[in-house]
Amino acid sequence: MATTASLYPVSLASTAATTASHKPFLSSQSILTPRRGPGHRLRAGSLKQWREFEDDAGAVKEWREFEDAVRRKDLSRALRFLQSVEPQAGAVAMQVAVPVPPGRDWEVLDTCIDADDMRLVGRAYQFLSDRGVLASFGKCKNIVLEGPREVTPTVLKEMTGLEAAKLAPKKWGLSGSSPYVLIGFLGGVSYLLSQGIDLRPNLGAVLALATADALFLGGTCLAQISSFWPPYKRRILVHEAGHLLTAYLMGCPIRGVILDPFVALRMGIQGQAGTQFWDEKMEKELAEGHLSSTAFDRYCMILFAGIAAEALVYGEAEGGENDENLFRNLCILLNPPLSVAQMANRARWSVMQSYNLLKWHKKAHRAAVKALEDGHSLSTVIRRIEEAIVADR
Repeated sequence: MATTASLYPVSLASTAATTASHKPFLSSQSILTPRRGPGHRLRAGSLKQWREFEDDAGAVKEWREFEDAVRRKDLSRALRFLQSVEPQAGAVAMQVAVPVPPGRDWEVLDTCIDADDMRLVGRAYQFLSDRGVLASFGKCKNIVLEGPREVTPTVLKEMTGLEAAKLAPKKWGLSGSSPYVLIGFLGGVSYLLSQGIDLRPNLGAVLALATADALFLGGTCLAQISSFWPPYKRRILVHEAGHLLTAYLMGCPIRGVILDPFVALRMGIQGQAGTQFWDEKMEKELAEGHLSSTAFDRYCMILFAGIAAEALVYGEAEGGENDENLFRNLCILLNPPLSVAQMANRARWSVMQSYNLLKWHKKAHRAAVKALEDGHSLSTVIRRIEEAIVADR
């Protein structure tokens, strides 16, 4: 498994978010049509009802503009609309703001996937946070200051109950059952050869195609085929939900989660899935030529959260090799670069912190996995996370 999480603009990892069509805010059954027949006199209150209807009809027309912006994945336009209907402090009392239908403002998150400016994505999350919609966004951003900094394999086992080997991604897709699969495969080939069926030319062609896929497409074709196997697909969901939830709790805006290997390929992501998040502080520090320990810790926790999520659910991790590669590349860019021993310690610390964070928010992680499994958009996934956290209290 080669899932990955990335920090924009260091590298990209995102997903196309689907947006369901919405029913009009005002249904046709609720229209109040005043009768204008001969001799008809308006009853008391009917003029007020008509004006309320006109206000509601205007609101429907206004929100159609928002619906169109969401459908076109136009974050700038959708966010501008939400800001325009937000009641302003000191506004004239007689000015009536366009009513916000329940849950509609969440949908602005579904437009983040096509946004080129990650600062605009950050403003969308900040806008919803200021409205009290994203109550848990960034609530754990100071957790990186807690706990021991030196994490040996013994400490890691004491804190997680797992051996360090269980928290390391399997190389080349190997897992605990790989020897049995290999033995079965070789046994099957031997049996067919004994029956006079020579598969060696076909196997050679398959190996050549697999090699070309790995070299030129980053294993996209193999990932697409593997994703049709339900247990494997669910592992990917568990992995990416770990990245998403940890980034959300750490206060890093998420642009999207991508689960389709070919969509990932078009967006420059190697592997079959990815979660794209953004850390404004880290981007600013990298532009200035330095990186604080706090920003680096937060990034590493999010990066290793996919591995931690798999270990939490399955007792061991299989995916995350690309995550490790991103971590290693960043460690080399530091000044001074981390030694091999320092990288190993930092990796153990990061996966331990992420494991415990996800363990404390296990219900929220399960809710995120279920929402991704059902094919929901980013706004719905995050909403399910918030609902699970509130219910868990």
